[in-house]
Amino acid sequence: MLIHPWDAAHDSGEWRDWLTRHDFGQLAVNGLPGEPPWVQPMHFRYDSEPGPHGQVIAHLARPNPLWPALEANPTVLLSVVDDYAFVPGPWAAPEGAPPERGTPTSFYAAVQLRCTAQVIDDPAEKARLLNRQVAHFQPEGGTAPVTAGEAPFGRLLPGLRVLRLDVTDVRAKFKYANHKPEPVQDRIVEGLTARATRGDTEAAAHQVRRRA
Repeated sequence: MLIHPWDAAHDSGEWRDWLTRHDFGQLAVNGLPGEPPWVQPMHFRYDSEPGPHGQVIAHLARPNPLWPALEANPTVLLSVVDDYAFVPGPWAAPEGAPPERGTPTSFYAAVQLRCTAQVIDDPAEKARLLNRQVAHFQPEGGTAPVTAGEAPFGRLLPGLRVLRLDVTDVRAKFKYANHKPEPVQDRIVEGLTARATRGDTEAAAHQVRRRA
């Protein structure tokens, strides 16, 4: 994706903080020869360690058709996009220009993680990683832990494969018009705040936060 200097993350802490609060994305796997890439929506857990960029844990069903492609090429991309909003042209019009000369645009935050995938099939290790993933989504508990060979979930383990994704590179973008003059930014924030549909509040907050 294109990342202008004004859209780039201020530092690694900005994208890491955002990613720890977003745990659903799309995993892109290179297709086999003659096939398009596979794209798999999935929940995941991101951990900032180990390694310089962190690690992702996820799981998918064994019958998923992407496994042959992933095993042929373990280099994958996990794409996470959220806090998006459409900005009507009049909101973004230059100062002193007629509203109809404003350019409509999109606001969004996006983090793309390039990863090396490892497929985990060992029952005990699968159970450990699945419990870590559940603990992220369900910190209050309430679900029995997964233990290999034991009820209630041990019998389900053969039907799952766990993915451990070691993050090797990160591209992060926060597209919120921070290159525009402050009066135009203020007008956009006012429009988003008044409209208040899905994503508007988050987009407005990002624009204000990044300007500060």
